[in-house]
Amino acid sequence: MKIYELVIEIKLLERRLTLYEEKYGVLSEDFYAALISGKLSRYDTFDETRTDFSRWKGIYETWRRRKKTYTKQIQQQDLAETLHVQPAY
Repeated sequence: MKIYELVIEIKLLERRLTLYEEKYGVLSEDFYAALISGKLSRYDTFDETRTDFSRWKGIYETWRRRKKTYTKQIQQQDLAETLHVQPAY
């Protein structure tokens, strides 16, 4: 993926993460750490939270991968050459 495509996807994923963060009142990184460490297992019996948590986890993991790819690519390129600038006519 090109850097500008990564930025667009990262921002779309962040919008989706925000919905879960607002619904459950915690940031995604804190949710993910608690989920991975097993601290949220008591919610496994509830269909809505189980479904939400599964989706939230997937979106967060995708966001992390895209962010890592973006960081790697941006460090390897000249920012002036990377900017996606379109002339105004």
